[in-house]
Amino acid sequence: MSVKREQLEHHRFVLESVNGKTVTGPELSFGEDMTVSGKMCNQFTGEGKLSDGELKVKNLAMTRMMCADPQLNALDGPLSELFSKGAQVDLTANQLTLATAETTLMYKLADLAH
Repeated sequence: MSVKREQLEHHRFVLESVNGKTVTGPELSFGEDMTVSGKMCNQFTGEGKLSDGELKVKNLAMTRMMCADPQLNALDGPLSELFSKGAQVDLTANQLTLATAETTLMYKLADLAH
């Protein structure tokens, strides 16, 4: 069953792993009308669209700073690519998974974003 926008809107998720490797700190929020925002190394925001279980984010804007954490620094590019090309979305038991052939991001529901 495909994830519906109502399951994502107004929720905040905290990143737990990328391709099976533990990552802490970064987050992802879904606002009104599927506005997607968050932080990996840099802050980002864009217009999310769900279609047949796939999330794409258009008009993605991202700050361009270097981060002290090399792991997070290296993840901005794959995150940007994942959003522009589209990722398969799964939401099971408060675990959000965004996946492409190259990258799998696993987030845990953190709280409602208000």
